[in-house]
Amino acid sequence: MQFDFTAPCYFGLESAAAFDFRRLGAENLKITDGRVTFTGDARLLADANLWSRCAERIMIKLAAFPAATFDELFDRVYAIPWEDYIPRNGKFPVKGSSLSSTLSSVPACQSIVKKAVVERLRKGHRVEFLPERSEEYRIRFSIRKDMAEVFLDTSGDGLHKRGYRRLAGGAPLKETLAAAMADFGRVRRDSRVEDPFCGSGTLVIEAALKALNIAPGLRRSFAAEHYAFLPEGLFAEARAAAEAEKKTDAAFAGAGFDIDPEMVALAAANAEKAGVGSVCRFEARDVAAYRADSSALMMTNPPYGERLLDAGAAAKLEQALGRATAAAPPASAYVITADAEFERHFGRVAKKRRKVYNGMIPCQIYMYY
Repeated sequence: MQFDFTAPCYFGLESAAAFDFRRLGAENLKITDGRVTFTGDARLLADANLWSRCAERIMIKLAAFPAATFDELFDRVYAIPWEDYIPRNGKFPVKGSSLSSTLSSVPACQSIVKKAVVERLRKGHRVEFLPERSEEYRIRFSIRKDMAEVFLDTSGDGLHKRGYRRLAGGAPLKETLAAAMADFGRVRRDSRVEDPFCGSGTLVIEAALKALNIAPGLRRSFAAEHYAFLPEGLFAEARAAAEAEKKTDAAFAGAGFDIDPEMVALAAANAEKAGVGSVCRFEARDVAAYRADSSALMMTNPPYGERLLDAGAAAKLEQALGRATAAAPPASAYVITADAEFERHFGRVAKKRRKVYNGMIPCQIYMYY
């Protein structure tokens, strides 16, 4: 059985997300702003959830159609063979969005979509009552400029939730964005990665997961694991294959530093949960005392205004980082921040910049080689 997939991601991460799907054998792959689309079978559905480092979720696209009226929306949603996907006692919550469309009320659209699915399931399963007592089948819709798309979410919680980071500091870096930085920085099996502002350790941990070829979703569950229309044992087989792909003998070394001992302890605990504690170390150290290894890739997310609530303090930390790396420069550096004045504070102009988003916060990745 072949499916059409849509994988939303944060703006700026599309190429990194597409790389994972291409490697997994996705066909008809297309990149647009904030999403990657592709086709594949049920095994690709499981693999994409387990292995995608930069996408936010994997969704099956069930339909796409014009919808300028509620009647159009109802009729086209009703035409989808929902009984092939959702059992008669399944739960099916509906979430969606609307932008620049005649149907601007999201709650009203949710109600219409829900009603259409109910009517179709009652007819398809030949029942009058739908108890919605078993597992969830999460329905999503998107309406853009009067064009609607309807999806079945296979991921559940966003894919940035790897399962290793239950606690984090203020304004933490998304795991998917940290993984993209490791991709942009070309982290390899023998790389040394350092982060002088490690916080909860996300950048170092994601780099280690990539270097050791550990599937980022290996320690979490997915909504589609209970989907009755998928082959039994699908995710168990995909997990077993992913376990066999680990490269635990990789020569990778990760090091993180933070002035807060509590964050250092949290980063170490997160690395253990992620299965990379043996190749990562974390120490309490002020950025002024940071001296990079000359062979290291420095990846860091310095505290900036939104996190410190004090732009002056953020500037001082960036200046301290600039002095420290001038005294002992790393082989290369990738710095992500929302501070538009970073280069001036750091003291050097980046060789290259890339605009990305950390959640809803616009940022730049400053790249130094």
